[in-house]
Amino acid sequence: MVDKISSWKFIEDYFEEPVSLLKARARADELGIECVTPATGAQLAFIASALGAKNIIEVGTGAGVSGLWLLSASETSVLATIDSEPEFQAAAKSAFTDAGITPNRTRIISGRSTEVMSNMADAAYDLVFLDGDRETLEQQIQESSRLLRPGGAIVIAHALWRDRVSDPAMRDDATVSYREALRYLSQSDDFVTAISSVGDGLLMASRRA
Repeated sequence: MVDKISSWKFIEDYFEEPVSLLKARARADELGIECVTPATGAQLAFIASALGAKNIIEVGTGAGVSGLWLLSASETSVLATIDSEPEFQAAAKSAFTDAGITPNRTRIISGRSTEVMSNMADAAYDLVFLDGDRETLEQQIQESSRLLRPGGAIVIAHALWRDRVSDPAMRDDATVSYREALRYLSQSDDFVTAISSVGDGLLMASRRA
């Protein structure tokens, strides 16, 4: 039998991160922030590159780790990242500065995700990455659908939620939230959906052109 755990570990250990990302992770550890894994980050960068994403939204700034991966795919992409924690935003700002990201490439927005997203322009974004506010995930997906251009994509972190989503006996709020997000997007005629097992799971949905 193939050792799936060894394969997962190989993938997670395969990608080496630059010093700027390692420093961002260290800040995240100090603040108690759970970041995307290196393999998840690499997949985010791949998706952004494949889409030619110029305008990206991120919900859940954290310490800037996922933001750095998203911005690494292009030297001209712009990231609007939303968080309600000023301390997290300050850490992310330091991470972007350390990585040499010019200020005009990031918009660090304070506020509740759905309220901020409701004021953003229709069909103006190439990629939306959701990694926060599980309680409003359904509303975030609905807003994301409006904000995406045709061919753009929604990507959701923690889509397998501690390996609980696959077990129908698990009915805690977080597990149900991700399970319903997967069901909604996979059954929608507006999206082509896939799921990756990297990190804690990555749900990907491309808006049909």
